[in-house]
Amino acid sequence: MNQFQSPYHAVLEKIQQACLNAQRNPSEVKLLAVSKTHPAESLREMYALGQRAFGENYLQEALDKIETLQDLEIEWHFIGHVQRNKTKHLAEKFAWVHGVDRLIIAERLSNQRLETMQPLNICLQVNIDGQDTKDGCHVDEVAVFVEQISRLPHLQLRGLMVIPAPNNTAAFEDAKRLFDEVSALHAKPELWDTLSMGMSGDLDAAIAAGSTMVRIGTALFGARDYSKTT
Repeated sequence: MNQFQSPYHAVLEKIQQACLNAQRNPSEVKLLAVSKTHPAESLREMYALGQRAFGENYLQEALDKIETLQDLEIEWHFIGHVQRNKTKHLAEKFAWVHGVDRLIIAERLSNQRLETMQPLNICLQVNIDGQDTKDGCHVDEVAVFVEQISRLPHLQLRGLMVIPAPNNTAAFEDAKRLFDEVSALHAKPELWDTLSMGMSGDLDAAIAAGSTMVRIGTALFGARDYSKTT
């Protein structure tokens, strides 16, 4: 018996119900399984249930898992803060990077992405409600960044990623308005299709506001053991 079968299907059902409540098609919302601090064996079990997209926050931990699970066709997402000295690994090993909040980071990712690989999908992280403790670019910077980053050759700027303060569900609606407003500035607007927002505790509100990707960890894998992070 797969230990994750029950929580996995419960999360899928919750996403489906949230979409129905919002009069949206469930196929419009992608589940990103946030697997940070959980062992590679747990990802393998979740993969066996049909999950393909996994999100990691800690680079070395993620690289170890990528090596261990290279026999699986996993779509790896990096959702942690992106530092300059880590862009080379991100450009070479991941399909998606969600934490881009500066032009210099996007330029490094584009320059370091191998030409033999598909373009790297990225989301621009926005500090949507101006939290002092959160990463992300300022709302006022988004329009310029979309125009600049969408022209970089080895990237595909797909959308925005936000992490509002707890219980600030109005920020999801702000993010959706911003997402719609800046779409016309994208050099390839057909790629502008991803609004990454919503986690285990607030996915209903995020989906109601227009999220196309929810990042779920605890509800899938259980509590995290941060003593194992690197």
